[in-house]
Amino acid sequence: MTSENLHYLERPPSQPSGKVPLLLLLHGYGSNESDLFSFANYLPPQYHVISLRAPYDLGPQSYAWYAINFDEVKGRFSDEDQAKSSRDLIYDFILNICDQKQLDSNDVTLLGFSQGAILSHAITFSYPSSILKSIALSGYCNESLLPKEWKNQNFSHLKLYAAHGTDDEVIPVSWAQQSAELLNSIPNLNFEYHEFKMGHGVSQDSFADFMRWMTQS
Repeated sequence: MTSENLHYLERPPSQPSGKVPLLLLLHGYGSNESDLFSFANYLPPQYHVISLRAPYDLGPQSYAWYAINFDEVKGRFSDEDQAKSSRDLIYDFILNICDQKQLDSNDVTLLGFSQGAILSHAITFSYPSSILKSIALSGYCNESLLPKEWKNQNFSHLKLYAAHGTDDEVIPVSWAQQSAELLNSIPNLNFEYHEFKMGHGVSQDSFADFMRWMTQS
């Protein structure tokens, strides 16, 4: 699949001013583009909001950015080749959609949940010059999806937010805490991390908090 063939939902800005920024929503494993798009009417009005459907079909209205496999030896493990392929596919989509709709390719915000959050980190640190802000909900930073010298890049322009549930039954909060420790160790990276009393999802409190961050950062 090419980036031109990806399905998406969109909400144009209600208050366009100059070149319009892009806010790209990346759903979690087994979900679809309608999931995070339920946030669309509440998101800042200056953005052109696009919610993208993952390329791998799991069943009716169920998609993934990459496979999660199970076997007796490895237990649960991710297909990192598919993850890297989706990382690059999403980046190509960003370039193409900004050109097609005349959006500001230097003002791109990612908002990912779970598997989408993992890929938000991967895209942000693989192509940092293109991403201005990144929001990672209920995910973590998988260094296996990043270039070897990723820490040596210039992140001074980047603003990053992450939130996780203390009772997350899918991705342990300890994984998010380890990611937060890693990201806080990077010089000049503007990073904010919060935990909420919730499971694997987005609560009213966590939604309000990342909205606060979006409007203030």
